[in-house]
Amino acid sequence: MILVLASAFFSGLVFIIIRKIGADDHPLVVVNYFMLVALIVGGLMCIPYWKTPLGWEWLLLLSLGVFGYIGQLYMTKALQLAETNKAAPLKYIEVIFTMLIGLSWFNESYTLWSLLGILLIVIGLTLNTYTKTSEK
Repeated sequence: MILVLASAFFSGLVFIIIRKIGADDHPLVVVNYFMLVALIVGGLMCIPYWKTPLGWEWLLLLSLGVFGYIGQLYMTKALQLAETNKAAPLKYIEVIFTMLIGLSWFNESYTLWSLLGILLIVIGLTLNTYTKTSEK
């Protein structure tokens, strides 16, 4: 639970920092620094669990890096151009896509508590966006 809360905290912090940087730095600069920090932290944390990929796993690993880089680049551009409260909630749509992929590809099942949590996230994001829009 501590790791989940820390992850949420630092994700929010990153969104705010990227927005504060604004258009001062090119999005590629921001993404490269982000990827460098992620490589160092993630690389050090995975050392005890490392298993060398075999065969097609190398392709999956490479595609993970390429698509992650592209996704982070466009997320950084969005956070630099739009207000954080409008761009950041779109990131959480991935929860819905991840759930749908889990259901269709891996035959996962979700408890009522999981679905209730997802519903609360979507409602919270919708209310946040609606509240911030109506304040203007």
